[in-house]
Amino acid sequence: MKTALITGILGQDGAYLAKFLLEKGYSVYGMMRRSANPNFSNLDYLKITDKIEFVSGDMADECSMINIIKTIKPDEVYNLAAQSFVGVSWDQAKLTTEVNALGVLYLLNAIKLFSPTTKFYQASTSEMFGNSSENGLQTENTPFHPRSPYAISKLYSYWITNNFMESYGLFCCNGILFNHESPIRGREFVTRKISEGVAKIKLGLANEIALGNIDSKRDWGFAGDFVEAMWLMIQQEKPDNYIISTGQTHSIRDFLEVAFNHVGIKDWEKYVRIDPQFKRPAELFVLQGKSDKAKNVLGWIPKVSFEELVKMMVEEDLQRLKSNK
Repeated sequence: MKTALITGILGQDGAYLAKFLLEKGYSVYGMMRRSANPNFSNLDYLKITDKIEFVSGDMADECSMINIIKTIKPDEVYNLAAQSFVGVSWDQAKLTTEVNALGVLYLLNAIKLFSPTTKFYQASTSEMFGNSSENGLQTENTPFHPRSPYAISKLYSYWITNNFMESYGLFCCNGILFNHESPIRGREFVTRKISEGVAKIKLGLANEIALGNIDSKRDWGFAGDFVEAMWLMIQQEKPDNYIISTGQTHSIRDFLEVAFNHVGIKDWEKYVRIDPQFKRPAELFVLQGKSDKAKNVLGWIPKVSFEELVKMMVEEDLQRLKSNK
C-alpha cells in the first residue's frame, strides 16, 4: 500500500485528490493546521472524512514540516496548501508569501533531509503567466509575468521545486493548473459566488450578485478531473512540469449566462451589479492553456465540459439551500 501526504487536505483539491487516491488503494495522510473547530465539510461531502489519517502542521513552520516528513516518510507528497484567494493576496502579501513560497522551501528541505525517495508534486498556477501568451495561449514555454502577490509567491515555489529536482536529484514536478472548480469551491471564489447567488435568486433568497470585471476570461475545468492529472505526473519515470487545462476559454459573463439559464432566468443582467471593490488592482484578462503535453505524455484529457460544470455547481447549491430551508 502506497502512502501519500496531502497538504491542504481540507480544501477543494485536497478533498477530491484524497478521494481519488483512496480509490487507488492509498493510505492517505492529510495535513491541516491545528484548530479548535476544523472544517471537514468538503471531505464530508465526498464521504471520506473517516478514511483519512490527519496530522497537524503549518506550512509557515519548518519544524512541523520536518516532523511530519520524518515520521511518515510518504511515498508521495502533494502540496496543495496555499493562501489561494488572489484578491486577498494584495492585503495579506506577507502571509501569502510565507505560506505559498517559504512553506514550499521548508517542505522540500524536509524531504531532502529525511525522505529523499519521496516524490513531490507542487500545485502551481496559470496565474503565474499574467497576460503573457503565445498566439493567445499559454504553454509550458510561455514566459511568466505574474500580476498579483499570489502569483509571485507561486512563481517562487515553481522555481524552487525545479531547483530541488535539478540540484539534489529529487523527484519534483509542477502541475501548472488552470482554473478548476466544483460544487465544493470556496464561497470567496467568483464561480461559487455565482452558482450560490443564482440559486439564492431562484429561491427568492437574494435579489442580486455583486461582481467585478465580468468580461475576464478563464480556462475553467472540473477539479475532479484535474486531480487525476496530479497523480499521473507522479507516476512517470522522470519528473517534469505540465500544463493542465481544458484549452477552452469562457468569460465570467458566459458563466453567468449558463448558470441563470439553468434555473430558467433569461434576463440575468438585471440581477448582476458591478461593484468596483471586486476589481483587481492589476487585472488579468485572458487565460487559455494548451495541455497537449499532458495529453500526449500522461494520456490525460478533461471529461467534464464547461456547461456541465456550471450546471453541476448551480444544482448542488440549489439542493443545499433547499435542504437548509
